[in-house]
Amino acid sequence: MNVGVAHSDSNPTHSYFNSKGIWLTYILLVFGVHLLLLSVPFFSVAVAWTLTNVLHDVCMFVMLHVTKGTPWETSDQGTSRTETQWEQIDYGKQFTATKKFLTTVPVVLFFLASFYSRYDKYHFVVNAGVLALNLIPKLPQFHKVRLFGINKY
Repeated sequence: MNVGVAHSDSNPTHSYFNSKGIWLTYILLVFGVHLLLLSVPFFSVAVAWTLTNVLHDVCMFVMLHVTKGTPWETSDQGTSRTETQWEQIDYGKQFTATKKFLTTVPVVLFFLASFYSRYDKYHFVVNAGVLALNLIPKLPQFHKVRLFGINKY
């Protein structure tokens, strides 16, 4: 299967987050996981929000900042095999609507988790830590930068 023939773009990773309905699906999925965590009887609301934030941020870190290349066969001859998913979104342009959305969601989740945990210091440290894990690689200064050679190859 050659995806590049079916689309005008040789690498669909550049634009799949701009697809119709993907942002709504993403938000509904996050809140679906949150409702699932709320249904666990021994989780308080604070723990459910903190777990929602942690699960979201860790999953998005792995999906966007650790995973390299494309999840499908492309006709770009492997030119994107050394780039993370975040670096490929919108052809690597900074501050596009998609990248702003993907940066805003973790911040909103952090505020919700902090509010519902009543700013408990333990919850706050955990929530701030995973927020930093998710936001620092999104900064323009870290575009195509590998700290300490991690994820270089």
